[in-house]
Amino acid sequence: MQGRFKRDGSAPAEPEAHGGTDRGSSPQHAQNPGPTPVGGGGDGGERSGRPAVSASSGPQPANTPTPTVKPAKGPSNPGSRIALRNWRISTRLVSLLALPVVAATTLGAVRINQSLDSIQQLDNMQLLTDMTTQATELATALQAERDKTAGPLAHGGSTTSPAVTGLEKDTDRARENFLNASEEIDTASKNGQLQGVRDSLVGLAGQLDDLAKIRKDAYQQKENSTQTVEAYHRLITQLIDLSQDMAQASSNPEMIQRTRALAAFSTAKEYASVQRAVIAAALPANGTSAGDLSENDRLYGESAQASETSELTIFRKIYAGNAADLLSPIDGNNPTIEAADTYAKRALGAQNGLNELSKRSYLDWVDDSSTKIEQMQKIEHTLLEDMEQKARELRASSEQSAIISGALILLVLGVSLVGAFIVARSMIRSLRRLQETATKVAQDRLPELVKQLSESDPQDVDTSVESVGVHSRDEIGQVAAAFDDVHREAVRLAAEQALLRGNVNAMFTNLSRRSQGLIQRQLSLISELESREADPDQLSSLFKLDHLATRMRRNGENLLVLAGEEPGRRWTRPVPLVDVLRAAASEVEQYERIELAAVPTTEVAGRVVNDLVHLLAELLENATSFSSPQTKVKVTGHALPDGRVLIEIHDTGIGLSPEDLAAINERLASPPTVDVSVSRRMGLFVVGRLSQRHGIRIQLRPSDSGGTTALVMLPVDVAQGGKKPAPGKPGAPAPSGGPAAAQAAAGAAA
Repeated sequence: MQGRFKRDGSAPAEPEAHGGTDRGSSPQHAQNPGPTPVGGGGDGGERSGRPAVSASSGPQPANTPTPTVKPAKGPSNPGSRIALRNWRISTRLVSLLALPVVAATTLGAVRINQSLDSIQQLDNMQLLTDMTTQATELATALQAERDKTAGPLAHGGSTTSPAVTGLEKDTDRARENFLNASEEIDTASKNGQLQGVRDSLVGLAGQLDDLAKIRKDAYQQKENSTQTVEAYHRLITQLIDLSQDMAQASSNPEMIQRTRALAAFSTAKEYASVQRAVIAAALPANGTSAGDLSENDRLYGESAQASETSELTIFRKIYAGNAADLLSPIDGNNPTIEAADTYAKRALGAQNGLNELSKRSYLDWVDDSSTKIEQMQKIEHTLLEDMEQKARELRASSEQSAIISGALILLVLGVSLVGAFIVARSMIRSLRRLQETATKVAQDRLPELVKQLSESDPQDVDTSVESVGVHSRDEIGQVAAAFDDVHREAVRLAAEQALLRGNVNAMFTNLSRRSQGLIQRQLSLISELESREADPDQLSSLFKLDHLATRMRRNGENLLVLAGEEPGRRWTRPVPLVDVLRAAASEVEQYERIELAAVPTTEVAGRVVNDLVHLLAELLENATSFSSPQTKVKVTGHALPDGRVLIEIHDTGIGLSPEDLAAINERLASPPTVDVSVSRRMGLFVVGRLSQRHGIRIQLRPSDSGGTTALVMLPVDVAQGGKKPAPGKPGAPAPSGGPAAAQAAAGAAA
């Protein structure tokens, strides 16, 4: 080897004289060719995942496994995504709130539907009340037609007389109005309601068609007016009973009561009208002769009189208001009514009772008895108006109740939803903040802090822990507080570990510097002995001793690299690349197998010389250790047009698999944290750490001739003595070594 020099920075860049240009031929250390080179080799290079032991390496530590965090016990499979435990919190809250909301909405909808049904029933009741009014008017018209035509027709009067036809026309108009009103009932019954009322109307309409026959035979049988009166009575009773059927279509008790009271009073009015008709048919046209009342007619009239009293009694019992005030116009306050009632009682109370009374015409009787009928008709209208008013009030009340119920339900639902949204939002915000903070701490903050603690002095790193920010007293706040405690404990442990690593590094540094001082003194003593020794054998032994001491110095420097320290002294001026390569080769045990070829005339920046010699020595040691002793390790250099320099180290080992090469290149690009595994593969770690320190790119590739090629790319500020060439300067160095070298240089540059 030519031009060996010391790289401790104590001498200038000039070559150091050793009394000769050749280290001599020392016996080679017998080695078996092993796997392909992976990393450094002075301390034992790595090949295919196992450490290599070189001549300078001492006993290696046991293969202690790296502690790993065991997974949590129990099943790790979260199960199906649709499983209840895998639902998001927001989904669970919505589901939890949806149940009572749906239940409340359903109950509210049922309540509103009931109110709407009640409104519909009251609408039907209003329609039925109007129908009852039409039926009452028709009944009143039939009563007037029957009673007022009894006298004329019973005494041979013509059915075409104006008095008779006028009454019939009034009845026909009332019947037409009644039938028109029944059409509305028919329309309303198409939705399934009022079907019973419609059937009653259909039957009543058929009976009204018999009115023409009744008129034709009215009062034609002498002394038997009962037949005509009964025919009219059946029609009128059907009309009165119609109100009873209408009452059944309503579920309102008050309306049912009012309808029954109206039916009872209308029936009483009908029986009073029957008495008027029977007596009118028996009285003559003038007041000069006595009337002729058959026993059959008298009994029929007497029965009607008793029925009237019974119906009025029923009315008084079921009427909701003050019946005495309502019936006062017909209960003795009117002399005409009293006289008419007395006359009817005496005429119908006994046989030939009419003969014992004063003579009077049927016109006088009809006039007197009509006073009571008219008063009863007014009371009947009052009852109808009360029914209509009550129906309107009930409908308005039901409509108001439905509106209030709907508004209350909507208000309660709105308040419930808003309150639930606020509560759920507060929970979800706390949970989301806890989740985001935990994820950020686990993926970003904690790894970054651990990285800073591993790369810097723990005293210079801010180890304060930012709280999650959830300070509530519920379970979420307690989980957040527990997570803050875990975070602080993790940071504390990381700081303690970093401090422990710093102490270990300090121990490495102190021991290494002490060893460096002793080795340096040893090298100086050996150099002095070499300069005075003339015996070739002794000189060869001194060279071997010098070489071993140099390797010991490199191992000590490895400890400094592990501790993150830099060389204490550096070269002050640039050093030729060829001298750097020779210095690196001189530190390798089998230095005589290293062959330098085509090294460009460039200089290496002084600040990088010591680290570059160390880096290259590790790569060369690994190449010689894991290749056949009969082969050469070739070292070439190529100057690239942009000022960078590519150094290639070729060995002829068995090579590495693509997976191993990828893993090694990854570790070279990103050196791991110092641990036990690093101490067993120190060369790889040292090469990666030194290259990272100066921006040197290193990559291992399979060689075309077998084995492995290590590519070392020196950046411009390293390869050009620390100075960048002017851009576009002519005469820039071109890649040497032919086309193959140029191709390799281009690949490394990429």
